[in-house]
Amino acid sequence: MTRTKQGIAKPATKRSRAATKPAAKTTRKAPARKRRAPVPPPASAYFIEERHDRFERHTLSVLVDNEPGVLARVIGLFSGRGYNIDSLTVSETEHEKHLSRITIVTSGTQMVLAQIRNQLERLVPVHSVDDLTREGNPLERELALVKIAGTGDHRVEALRIADAFRAEVVGASTEHFIFQLTGRTDKVAQFISIMEPLGLIEVCRTGVAAMNRGPEAMTE
Repeated sequence: MTRTKQGIAKPATKRSRAATKPAAKTTRKAPARKRRAPVPPPASAYFIEERHDRFERHTLSVLVDNEPGVLARVIGLFSGRGYNIDSLTVSETEHEKHLSRITIVTSGTQMVLAQIRNQLERLVPVHSVDDLTREGNPLERELALVKIAGTGDHRVEALRIADAFRAEVVGASTEHFIFQLTGRTDKVAQFISIMEPLGLIEVCRTGVAAMNRGPEAMTE
């Protein structure tokens, strides 16, 4: 109800009622945050190719001075850089020139093998380094002494297999044999694996000795 100048009360209109009502509170919803797309890595102008370099087994021939500490330096180069040595043989080859030849069998990728050659060539006592595997099909030989203990059928079978592999008996008794076998590394390994169930008790291997085929010699 509202009052006029004459004091007569008049009914309130809809407009006046709406004006007297308190304004309703409106709540605004916060806008939903848009998820940002992940930022891609910076593009390169060069095509990146996945490389799966395979491990290769190579035989290296190293000509060095025959003096104390040379072999320790060569081995230290391999161990210090984490290179693996599968086989190593060393002996004096030229007495008058005081030169020795180290034959190393190692394995790795092409990049690792190149690093090994470069590092060996930088050593002062080293005259030359030849990768026999890369240059061609080298002639490789290894000597092994294999001791077999047994009697009866195993003894007879060991003799038969040794004859097939052209292994020579260099020591014998009524209870054991010592065979001497010369050949490639895979041949020696096969002979040893066959002899295991026949009483194999001890093996001694010299490691690989190798050189290139043909009339050319290893130069200094």
